[in-house]
Amino acid sequence: MFTKLQQTIELLQNVEITEERKAILRPLAEFIQNKLTDKKLINLHFICTHNSRRSQLSQIWAQMAAAYFNIPSIACYSGGTEETSIFPAVLHVLDEQGFSIQKISDFENPVYAIRYDENSLPIIGFSKKYNDPFNPANGFVAVMTCTQADGECPLVFGAEVRIPITYEDPKISDHTPEQTITYKERSLQIGAEMFYTFSLISQ
Repeated sequence: MFTKLQQTIELLQNVEITEERKAILRPLAEFIQNKLTDKKLINLHFICTHNSRRSQLSQIWAQMAAAYFNIPSIACYSGGTEETSIFPAVLHVLDEQGFSIQKISDFENPVYAIRYDENSLPIIGFSKKYNDPFNPANGFVAVMTCTQADGECPLVFGAEVRIPITYEDPKISDHTPEQTITYKERSLQIGAEMFYTFSLISQ
């Protein structure tokens, strides 16, 4: 694991998580535990409106947490009710927190390879609708990371279960002096909660 990322993980493991948030996270841990016990592939699909901020951070930190706790058979995805592009501040904060990010296409909606160590399979990051062919068609948990997407998707076809784990949109700080700190805080919050969730899993 990259040294700077290890330092970030040490920081987020000291982030306090309230009992209210722990209760919200517990159903996701239970889903993962049940699948692991049954020796089945575990598909986690994080869904937000634009698939540009919160769902991307959630996908990346969940995949990182799975690797950190050595939980096998975890595949993390993200999607939206709309396709846009990953907001640059998300990539900036992940780079600052220690991930290696490589742009592998340069279209209007770029594709990125995101790594947590030199030998890991890259996490492929780009904005897409939740039912894009890149994402699983069925057998996944739909984790709704924003209230708007949760309301706009009364049904997520193919999902085994739907779990709302919503976050305040860092978009409120875009193009303001608070942008960098807001994205850093949201990334650390999501990272801390994904690490807490995976820490509950027993093998």
